[in-house]
Amino acid sequence: MQKKQLEILVTNDDGYTSKGINVLAELLVKYGNVTVVAPKEAQSGMSTALTLERPLRLHKISEQEKDNGNKLTIYALTGTPVDCVKMAMNRFYLHHKPHMLVSGINHGSNASVASVYSGTLGASAEGTIYGIPSMGVSLDSHMPNPDFSQVIAFMEPIMQNFMAVPPAPGVFLNINFPNICADQVKGIKFAKQGSGMWVKEFTQRTDPHGREYYWMTGEFLDTEKNPMGDHKLLEEGYVTIVPHNVDTTSYSELERLDTTWKL
Repeated sequence: MQKKQLEILVTNDDGYTSKGINVLAELLVKYGNVTVVAPKEAQSGMSTALTLERPLRLHKISEQEKDNGNKLTIYALTGTPVDCVKMAMNRFYLHHKPHMLVSGINHGSNASVASVYSGTLGASAEGTIYGIPSMGVSLDSHMPNPDFSQVIAFMEPIMQNFMAVPPAPGVFLNINFPNICADQVKGIKFAKQGSGMWVKEFTQRTDPHGREYYWMTGEFLDTEKNPMGDHKLLEEGYVTIVPHNVDTTSYSELERLDTTWKL
């Protein structure tokens, strides 16, 4: 019996020209056909935002067949990461779902509270809603041309395990790589989402016309006490994997409030 061809959907929030998504697409095309639908321009911090009040335009950038026979097709969309997933599902996967969705490689960590704002993970959550095994992949560097050798080295065991034992329905994976050489990485660890928050988030400035404006900057306040917090392990040199639920209900709190509130 002929083995079924693997179909992989790829997106990101840094835009289709970023080095991260192009490295990722080349990594994944050895496993199957890769369809990239990514924002035309950077969409960082968009989380699960949708474009509702302007038209979306989809552009086919390239299509090529690799030496192994697998195809790599790249599209750019004038929308958010979630728009990209929805467009792919409505244009290219109406009659069959992709076997997996991989979002990234994001330029910058999505550990700890960054996962709440991340367009990379917003796309992963959207894939999970469609019932697609999904993951978001990030590197702890905002440089436009960082070294991805550690991702290349460690994605192989992650992919093999992801295909053999995918996340449960309603769960997607948040994978973060430290910005160190591959031979310095200590290993891969499952972790919890680290706790923390951003403070001093805006600087006040004045434009050349004397008008006041604000620029988002901020400092990260680390409140995590558990050494298994993902940003803690990332700082120690580990690749971290956090399983996230699309269902954000706190069931323990649901039960507590249901029994204590007098309604």
